Amino acid sequence: MKILVTGARGFIGSALIESLVNVVGFTVVGMVRLIEDSYISTAVEFRLGDVGSLNKADVDFSDIDVIIHTAGRAHIMNDSSSNPLEEFRRVNTAGTLDLARLAVDSGVKRFVFLSSIKVNGAVTKAGHSFTPDDVYVPDDPYGLSKYEAEQGLLALAKETGLEVVVIRPPLVYGPGVKANFSSMMKWMGKPVPLPFGAIHNQRSLVALDNLVSFISLCADQEKSPQAANQVFLISDGEDVSTTKLLRKIGQALDLQSPFGVQALLVPIPVSLMTFFAKLLGKGDLANRLFASLQVDSSKSYDLLGWNPVITMDEQLAKMVKEVQRH
Repeated sequence: MKILVTGARGFIGSALIESLVNVVGFTVVGMVRLIEDSYISTAVEFRLGDVGSLNKADVDFSDIDVIIHTAGRAHIMNDSSSNPLEEFRRVNTAGTLDLARLAVDSGVKRFVFLSSIKVNGAVTKAGHSFTPDDVYVPDDPYGLSKYEAEQGLLALAKETGLEVVVIRPPLVYGPGVKANFSSMMKWMGKPVPLPFGAIHNQRSLVALDNLVSFISLCADQEKSPQAANQVFLISDGEDVSTTKLLRKIGQALDLQSPFGVQALLVPIPVSLMTFFAKLLGKGDLANRLFASLQVDSSKSYDLLGWNPVITMDEQLAKMVKEVQRH
């Protein structure tokens, strides 16, 4: 089986390719916007392609069985573009559907689309989890662009017979992670007080190793025939509060540090922190830290027989080792 992965040099794409080649044993092609000398490999072929501006003359998928589409315009905390929705739609919606149509024309059998939990929303109520069957139209530009791409792909599947698999992960963490999760690791590695000792939310996360394992399963038509034209939510199956997550990060840092240096978590009321966050225009960040977001990933277990391959503590330990190596 020959698989093409878009976003081949990204956080998820690069880890996925490594697993597909070295663990699963597939033939893999990586699609990138620019080929550099360091990309040349005997195991992986790289091809040029910009998801935001594809046309038939630029790409050749005639030898590809499955496309895994991880590339896209990511959620941006402080988007400076004049029309964020238009930019998200150009890449995440139009670019995705152009890619899928080219896949159909080339005879590709399955299209695995890495969407986002933002399609379900940003917050869940206590004791309630998002499910793949929730009916919701996002008002967030990023989430809406992913939602529209999903709808277009599923319609294309009905029209053409292309098998589509949609995966909506929550926050993904693992070696090489950036943004908020990287910041939390830096916070916990310093001997300073942090006001996050009394946060009682519940959040679902997915370890990079678990996400890669699930995507690999969905790409294998022989092992996952039931995945065709399905939507999946995926997580580690271990929901944690922000406070518990920070403590887990601190434990991973402590276990692998001869100095045992980590931050002290001080119990400050969430209501007070939320008030000041909104006052400073950081309401979105407050939601990520203090609100709950839980997903029901039982469909992945029940329909495909998938189970997590790594625990949260194990993935955090791998992250700390990676940071220490660099």
